[in-house]
Amino acid sequence: MRFMQFNTLYSSMFLFTGLSSCAVWAEVPEAVALPTIKVEATRTDTTYLQTPASVFRIDAPKQDESSQVNLTEVVKGIPSLQLHNRENYAQDLQLSMRGFGARSTFGVRGIRLYVDGIPATMPDGQGQTSNIDLSSLDHIEVLTGPFSSLYGNSSGGTLLTTTKEGEGKDSVELSYSGGSHDKNRVGMVLQGGASQANQPSYVISSSYFDTDGYRDHSAANKVLNNAKLTWNLEDGSKINWITNYLKINADDPQGLTRDQWNANPKQVNDAHNNYDVRKEIEQTQTGLTWLKPLNDKNELYAMAYFGQRQVTQYQSIPQSAQTNPRHAGGVIEFDRNYYGADLRWTGKELLPNVTVSAGVALDAMDEDRQGYENFTLMNNQPSYGVKGNLRRDENNTLWNIDPYLQASWQFLPTWRLDTGVRYSNVHYKSDDDYISATNPDDSGKTDYSKVLPSAALSWQIIPELLAYVSYAKGFETPTFTEMAYNTDASISGFNFNLKPSNSDTYEAGLKSQNPLGDFTLAIFQTKTKDDIVSAGSVDGRSTFRNADQTLREGVELSWNKQLWRDLIATASYAYLDAKFDSNTAAIYDQNGKVVAKAIDKDAYIPGIAKNQAYLALSWKPQTGFYGGVDAQYNDKIYVDDQNTDAAPSYTVVAAYAGYAWQLQDWKVNVFSRVDNLLDKDYVGSIIVNDGNSRFFEPADGRNWSAGLRVSKQF
Repeated sequence: MRFMQFNTLYSSMFLFTGLSSCAVWAEVPEAVALPTIKVEATRTDTTYLQTPASVFRIDAPKQDESSQVNLTEVVKGIPSLQLHNRENYAQDLQLSMRGFGARSTFGVRGIRLYVDGIPATMPDGQGQTSNIDLSSLDHIEVLTGPFSSLYGNSSGGTLLTTTKEGEGKDSVELSYSGGSHDKNRVGMVLQGGASQANQPSYVISSSYFDTDGYRDHSAANKVLNNAKLTWNLEDGSKINWITNYLKINADDPQGLTRDQWNANPKQVNDAHNNYDVRKEIEQTQTGLTWLKPLNDKNELYAMAYFGQRQVTQYQSIPQSAQTNPRHAGGVIEFDRNYYGADLRWTGKELLPNVTVSAGVALDAMDEDRQGYENFTLMNNQPSYGVKGNLRRDENNTLWNIDPYLQASWQFLPTWRLDTGVRYSNVHYKSDDDYISATNPDDSGKTDYSKVLPSAALSWQIIPELLAYVSYAKGFETPTFTEMAYNTDASISGFNFNLKPSNSDTYEAGLKSQNPLGDFTLAIFQTKTKDDIVSAGSVDGRSTFRNADQTLREGVELSWNKQLWRDLIATASYAYLDAKFDSNTAAIYDQNGKVVAKAIDKDAYIPGIAKNQAYLALSWKPQTGFYGGVDAQYNDKIYVDDQNTDAAPSYTVVAAYAGYAWQLQDWKVNVFSRVDNLLDKDYVGSIIVNDGNSRFFEPADGRNWSAGLRVSKQF
C-alpha cells in the first residue's frame, strides 16, 4: 500500500514537471518581469526559485484588512502548516508543520520561532507566537522541510518573522478595529528613516487589545509593544536593536466533551466557574544583530539577546486530587530568564563556486518555578481560584552550545550541492527546594545530544524550473513542561526517562516561477524513533512518553498568480499521512492500573488533518477599493492515540473589503471583514489525549470586524 501511495506521488511529480515545462514554454503576449524574492531562512543567499527547500514567504499586505491580533489572520494557505485559533488567549495558537507540534496543549512545540533573528523558542523547544507584532510586520518566512534541522533542536519546521525597517519621512499611524464579542484594538506606529549613515531609522509600535471572548469565561486583554532601531554604518555594517514587551491577562474556558460541544459550544467547561481558570503572562525581550562585511568575500554576523518571562496560571484541579502529598498543586508560577548569542562567519569563493558558513549558537535559561494549591479552606470547605499552600519549589536551568557548518557548491552551471551539519546538545538540571517527609528530593539532571547532517542537490532544469532532492536528520528534546510529571502519579519529580525523538526526513521537490504563476510541489517522508507523544492529561497533570516509531508521508502543492492587473489567485493543497509505525505498549502504575493506553501500529497520530486545501481570490491595488474571499478545508482530526473520536472536517469561508486613500502626506485605510461567513459549527483545535475526554475547543461562528488606519508623514 505504501509503495502504491508513493508511486502516485512520484507520478504527480512527473506530471507537474511536464505541465511546468509546458507553462514555461507557452507563448505569452508579452514579456512579464517576475519578482526576485530573496530567501533568508536557509542562510544560502539565494532567491526563492534557487532555494532547494520548501520555503514560503508572506509579505505584509499594503492594505491590511486584518485586526492585527492573531497570526491566523496573516498566515494562510501554506501547505502542511496547520495553524488553529483556540479562541483561548490563555493557551496561544496551536501550530504544527508536517505534524510536528500537534501534541501541544498550549504554546508551540517542535517548531522553531524567530522574531528579527532572535529566538522566540526556548532552548528546550517550547515557544509562543503571542509576542509577534503584526502592526509592524514586514514579512514572514516558513520553512517546512529538511533544511529546518540547520536550526538545531526542535526544528520540525521554522517560522521567521521580520519587522519593518524605518524609511522615508517621519510618520505616525493611528488605528482602531472592533468586532464581535466586544473585540477592541487600538494601535500606534511611529517610524522614520535615517537621513544619513550612522543615524538610526526606527519603527516603534504599541497596541492594546481586549475582548469578552467568544465563549463564556474567555475574556482577555493584551498589551504589546515592539521597537526596532536600524543603523547602516559607513563601514558597510548593519546593526538592528529590537525590544519587545508583552502582557496578557486571559480567562481559560478549557476544552469540552463532545456532549458539551453539541449542547452549547460557548459554555465554559466548569459550568459554575468554581475554579476561575486563568493565566497572566508578562514578558520583556531585547536583542542586537550585527552584520559586518570584512571584504567582498567574507562577512561576520553576530546576535545576542536577553529576555524575562513571568507566568501565573490557575488550573481546575479538585481538592481531592491534591491530597496526594506529591501533587504539585493547581497554581503554576514561574519567573524565567533566558538569553543567548549566535556568531557566524561566511566566506565566498574561497574555493571556486563555494560558499561556506561556520558558527556557534548559545542559548540558556534559568527558571524559578513554584506550585501552589489552588484553594484555601474556609469552614473545612475549599474555596477555589485562589493561591493556597506551597506544593512545589525548584530552580531549573538549561543550556546548549551548538556549533554548525554550512556549505554551498555550484559544481556545474545548473547543478548545486548544499550541505550542513550541526551538533545539537541540550543540558537540563533541576534543583528541588521543596523537600518533606512525604516529598523526597527530586533534584536531577540529564543531557541530550545529536549530530544533525543535511544535504540538498538541486538542478536548474531551465531558468524557470528547479528540481531538488534533500535529506536531513532531526532532533527534538522534551521541554521542561513535558518532563514535569511522571506518567505514574505516585512518583514525584521530573520524568528524566523521557527520551528525545530522532527523525530522518527525505524530500523531493519542484519549483517553477513563470508567467503562468509560481508553482511548488514537494513530496516527503519522515521516519521518527522515540517520537514524543502525549500520555494523557488528568487533574492538571499533562504527561508524555515515547512512541517507538512514527511515519509521516505527504505531498504539498501551491500556486499563486496575478491573473489580471491587481487580481491575484492563490491555491494550495496538502496531503499528510501521519501514523504510528509500530505497536507501543501500555504503561502501568505501581498498582497495576493503566495510566497510558497501548497504541496500535497504523493508528493515526492525533491532532493532524490528513487533507488540507486553501483557495483565495483578491483584488489589491495600491489605492482605491480592494477586497477578497478565501476558503479553507480541513480534514477530520483524531483526538487520541486510539482514534476513538475525531473533530469533524470543515470548510470555512471569509470575505473582506476596504478602501485606501493616499492624499499627499496622508494615508487612510478603512476595512471590514466577515470570518466563517457560512456560520459553520466546527472545532477550532483539539486537546490531545485529554483524560476527561474534554478534547474539543470550539471555533467562533460567523463573526465580523472592521477598522480604520490613518497615517501622516511629517
